[in-house]
Amino acid sequence: MTTEDVPATSEHGGSHSHVFLGEGHRRNERRVWLVIALTVSMMVIEIVAGTIYGSMALIADGLHMSTHAAAMLITVGAYFFARKHAQNRRFTFGTGKLGDLAAFASAVILALVALLIAYESFLRLASPVPISFGQAIAVAFVGLAVNLASAWLLKDDHHHHGHDHGHHDHGHDHGAPHAGGRDNNLRAAYLHVLADALTSVLAIAALGLGSLYGWIWLDPVMGIVGALVIARWSWGLVRDAGTVLLDYVPEGEDLPDEIREAIEADGDRITDLHVWQVGPGHHAAIVSIATACPRPLETYRAKLAHIHDLSHLTVEVDALEAVGAAAATSPGWR
Repeated sequence: MTTEDVPATSEHGGSHSHVFLGEGHRRNERRVWLVIALTVSMMVIEIVAGTIYGSMALIADGLHMSTHAAAMLITVGAYFFARKHAQNRRFTFGTGKLGDLAAFASAVILALVALLIAYESFLRLASPVPISFGQAIAVAFVGLAVNLASAWLLKDDHHHHGHDHGHHDHGHDHGAPHAGGRDNNLRAAYLHVLADALTSVLAIAALGLGSLYGWIWLDPVMGIVGALVIARWSWGLVRDAGTVLLDYVPEGEDLPDEIREAIEADGDRITDLHVWQVGPGHHAAIVSIATACPRPLETYRAKLAHIHDLSHLTVEVDALEAVGAAAATSPGWR
């Protein structure tokens, strides 16, 4: 039996590097900081203006902005921690999945926000309160402008789709970013902003119609609609981040099939295969091969060199005779 980890150069010398951060990690971190600065600035302006002019609507929206900024801190904190500890060898496969952990936490917060909005909306339906339509619409428009600007900053410019199929040399630094990986951490921040923008749009529509026709009930109804949409987004984020954290290979991911096709094309057989994501655009694989004619490990590595997302590869080769002898002496052999 022969086993090999794919070699890679590293800033620590000849040892493996396990830096599996996503493409544009630093850029995304800077974008979130900009959104936090924009949100906090707007928060302070609204709270100060509301205090000076006695507007509870402005103060309430300012306090809402503070929770929005706190959610963004989870995102930027994950980026910072993952980058600072990227070379820490105690993280066996690097810190690339930390963003998915943060995204999962953000998704839970998003779900709680949806529940809170729904709860407040049902209370308003049961006990309607007077609405200062003009002031409320003005606040909603200001909030929408800030959220649209934030969404523009956080929008991912890259089209993510499976993984690349061009030629790739596995002698690269494992920390080199690859295209084709969804950054769930950035997506979580984007969904927080988008959820806020959605509530502003629905509020503007409800308040506008309410001021024209006196439909006070429309405002809480729109709140319930917004809560359902936000809950749907939250579930999608929980599902996608959770699959990464649990090393689940999602349906439609053809990386395992590609590995099998490449290795078994010459009659060799894969007896055990493990593939999992270790960061945005980065996958690791352990491939056990049974063959009647063992080849150099470099040959098997070369067969998989075209798969860009395969950032960390371990190959194990067993001669078929050895496999048969081991199986025959095994208590569980049938």
